[in-house]
Amino acid sequence: MKIGVVKEIKNRENRIALTPAGAAALVRAGHVLHVEHDAGQHSGFSDGEYARAGARITGAAEAWDVELVLKVKEPLESEYPLLGRQILFTYLHLAGVSRSLTDALLAHRTTAVAYETVEDTGGRLPLLAPMSAVAGNMSITIGSYYLARFNGGRGTQLGTVLGERHGKVVIIGDGVVGTHAARVAAGLGTEVMVFGRNPEHEQALRAAIPPEIQFRLSTPEHIAAELPDADLVVGAVLLRGDRAPHVVSEAMVRSMPPGSVIVDVSIDQGGCIATSRPTSHSDPVFAQHGVIHYCVTNMPGAYPRTSTVALTHATLPYVLELAEHGLDAARRDPGLGKGINTHDGLLTCEPVARALDLMDRYRPFV
Repeated sequence: MKIGVVKEIKNRENRIALTPAGAAALVRAGHVLHVEHDAGQHSGFSDGEYARAGARITGAAEAWDVELVLKVKEPLESEYPLLGRQILFTYLHLAGVSRSLTDALLAHRTTAVAYETVEDTGGRLPLLAPMSAVAGNMSITIGSYYLARFNGGRGTQLGTVLGERHGKVVIIGDGVVGTHAARVAAGLGTEVMVFGRNPEHEQALRAAIPPEIQFRLSTPEHIAAELPDADLVVGAVLLRGDRAPHVVSEAMVRSMPPGSVIVDVSIDQGGCIATSRPTSHSDPVFAQHGVIHYCVTNMPGAYPRTSTVALTHATLPYVLELAEHGLDAARRDPGLGKGINTHDGLLTCEPVARALDLMDRYRPFV
């Protein structure tokens, strides 16, 4: 198969969808690989490394003019003309990004396979998990940074000072993002409260992080009661393929202390805080009701080396299957089939179709 790895153009997105080791694996399997010039430079991978792995270094047009395109983030408007009837393998988050991307994928009859809806045999999301882990870790360090007074924060340092705890972190969501955020926050020594929908998760959560955390059932009343003295709130809510629900209302945000911080990791799927709106690494924060909001839609791009290695370790087995078998790989593996969001001019992921009010364009992938 002819495969292309394209350079990311989203604001300060420095990841790449394939490492040189992955490139070598594809070439050994007999595939032709085009890597766009300088696509890996900000992740620490040079054109020379890809060339030595057997890849051809090309321009953007050549990297897109293939049967299988590998990316990290969703195509931007300037890339829409490069879409075609190829397979596109990337993060899409169609329910949370501009409707124009969905329209472009449908119009070009692109087969778009979304990392975030691929499932393993246990029903987990193996291609979302590594970046959720990075974003969960980041949510605490970024939140702590913006709590500094010189950033407009309330001046609370998260952690223990001479045995006394300082700061309160509220984490809404007990999945991969929430667990990693809780582990980092607890490691600092601050007060940590995690909200989840299933009380059964508390035992697993306590096994994964220090026992000092508090767990609460996620209800509007419980969340509202904890925000008036919260220093940092992490939004970590996920509905597979669907738009994230607003679990924190604007009134709840108003109740938070001036200079407190929200990090809405759910922003890729539209955000779980009513006052959130997408931001970028170049302009990452805004204040509303006196609360600093950090809503960057590609958080792991800040740490491209770690993120690329973690992501491609998870994606490479699927890439090899798609390269070897094409769309038959998705028929052989129903979990990979769940990653197909658009195909032949139709939406094939029901949660996306429902979120976009396009059920008339929905057909399951067969």
